[in-house]
Amino acid sequence: MKKLLKKKWQEWRGTILFLTCVVLPVRSSIASLNFVPTGSMNPTILEGDFVFSNLLAYDLRVPMTDFRIAQWDEPDRGDIVICFASDDDTRLVKRVIGVPGDEIEMRNLRVLINGVPLDYGPLSEEATAGMRSELRAQSLFATENLDGREHAVMALPGVDSPYRSFAGKVLGEGEYFVMGDNRDNSKDSRIFGVVEREKIVGEATRVVMSFNKSDKFQPRWDRFFMRLR
Repeated sequence: MKKLLKKKWQEWRGTILFLTCVVLPVRSSIASLNFVPTGSMNPTILEGDFVFSNLLAYDLRVPMTDFRIAQWDEPDRGDIVICFASDDDTRLVKRVIGVPGDEIEMRNLRVLINGVPLDYGPLSEEATAGMRSELRAQSLFATENLDGREHAVMALPGVDSPYRSFAGKVLGEGEYFVMGDNRDNSKDSRIFGVVEREKIVGEATRVVMSFNKSDKFQPRWDRFFMRLR
């Protein structure tokens, strides 16, 4: 057995070392593919989506670390970012609602930025087509306009949530306020507070693949390579 293992190691060590020393570090600093197991970003991102994340969207970091080598951009309102929760460092996919200097407030699920309420409008049925029919029937949907960038949001009228309203909070330097598009089913800045800039490591830009968890992981072909907004 030892001879066999030694032989296999000799055959594969080059490939294993290449993957360990080159591919994995490069992946960790350039791009990643994230499987989404929860519905906190419904209806924009669905359970079973594989989301492509551009880890060079804002800066360049040392592979396998959070140390920033160079920075060329900042997260903007409306960006869907890869970040880490302030309380337990859970890796999350959330939308940036507020940037440094903003005052963020919510009144019965309506977001206000610097005292001005965002505009909300109807959402097309096709935007929710991939969701489970029973969940879609229980939900309310809208289009939220964030600095001219429209995106889908949803609420669950049957849920008694304490996070539908909160008093105005002014964001300090390097602080960002993030929320899930599923406003009644999302662990976000309403719960764990602001996200520091160094905790934002990339931008989610596209669904690469999608599989329906509630239907034996059947492919959702219409979501393959779909751009997020």
